[in-house]
Amino acid sequence: MSDQREPKDHAEPRTKKPYDQRELRRADSLVLVNTGHGKGKSTAAFGTVLRGVALEWRCAVVQSLKSGKWHTGEEKVCRSLGVDWFSAGDGFSWDSRDMDESQAKAVAAWEFSRDLIAAASHQLVVLDEISYPMNWGWIDADDVAAVLRDRPRTVNVVATGREMPAPVVEVADTVTEMQVVKHAFADGIRALRGIDF
Repeated sequence: MSDQREPKDHAEPRTKKPYDQRELRRADSLVLVNTGHGKGKSTAAFGTVLRGVALEWRCAVVQSLKSGKWHTGEEKVCRSLGVDWFSAGDGFSWDSRDMDESQAKAVAAWEFSRDLIAAASHQLVVLDEISYPMNWGWIDADDVAAVLRDRPRTVNVVATGREMPAPVVEVADTVTEMQVVKHAFADGIRALRGIDF
């Protein structure tokens, strides 16, 4: 990824806009990638879902790995707001009793996602934790990138997960890499309900 970090120029308030409004163009839709080893990839995507809901967009979340057995706070609130939520996976890979079945579920989740995007029935589709099945060789990163690149113009997509494959990063309009500065888990603190799920 290219390093497009801003210089540390926020020691004082800016007195001029950092861009010329006339140079900006409008896009019909965007592909966003939230990646990196830091916390907040999915959380940021769900924040984007809330913006979409506020604009009366039809929004969908497809979870490639999480199963429907574990209902999180974000799922509960999104469903209550009319978001279509699909937990299509088999859960954490280390809990899998049958890795072939886990792979088959991830492949089915991608096929479902691909069809959902092509249908253009939603203005926003979140592909939560999609990087993992690509990195494990279960789904083809070039196929995912092609679907994102060739999607209907009205469909925005947010793809999340660590180590997002290069083909997906290349077709994305915005890529954010979350970095760990400090994490409670490293100090032996478990995930906290209401904060982490």
